[in-house]
Amino acid sequence: QVQLVESGGGLVQAGGSLRLSCAASGDVSRYYTMAWFRQPPGKEREFVATFRRSDLSTYYADSVKGRFTISRDIAKNTVYLQMNSLKPEDTAVYYCAFDNSRLITSSVRVGENYDYWGQGTQVTVSS
Repeated sequence: QVQLVESGGGLVQAGGSLRLSCAASGDVSRYYTMAWFRQPPGKEREFVATFRRSDLSTYYADSVKGRFTISRDIAKNTVYLQMNSLKPEDTAVYYCAFDNSRLITSSVRVGENYDYWGQGTQVTVSS
């Protein structure tokens, strides 16, 4: 079993920044994949970014590329999502997702491939 604890989020004006964090604990392997997804109000969940522990790869959704950065503290099994130049359309509940395996590149953007999910944290960007 793996437990995820998310923190961060909140209300920010457009153009501002926020940082989310997600710490994994429990039976964490050395080959995990950890990601961020979000669900805007009234919309379906969508992929944001992912970090793959096995080769330190990162992947981003086109909508956040250049504005968001996923980073990690491997010793703490923690990933961060630094969100800059926030836009009102970034408003969503952000979820941390975790899988204890090395997901192949074509799979990292699919939420169903992750076994564990955080509780979600609200990010609201005002215009």
